[in-house]
Amino acid sequence: MLILAILLFGMIVGAAAQLLLGTRGQGINWTTAVVAGLLGSLVGGLLVSLLAGDGLELQPSGIIGSIVGAILVTLAWNYWQGRGRKAT
Repeated sequence: MLILAILLFGMIVGAAAQLLLGTRGQGINWTTAVVAGLLGSLVGGLLVSLLAGDGLELQPSGIIGSIVGAILVTLAWNYWQGRGRKAT
């Protein structure tokens, strides 16, 4: 059950990151949303929670950090994909 909750949270955070960045009329890429959400939660949420002194509990600072981390992962992924298209 915990794994499903983590996947759902990652999907929601990743989708929020894509919506905040704008999807350019393409809709939400759910694969990218899940990966960006999970990685963003791990990096951003953990870092912000630890820096804020909240520990590893679910706090608003962790959720905000998760969204910021997912935005950074999504931006990096979009940059990497765009870079590959220009080379070919």
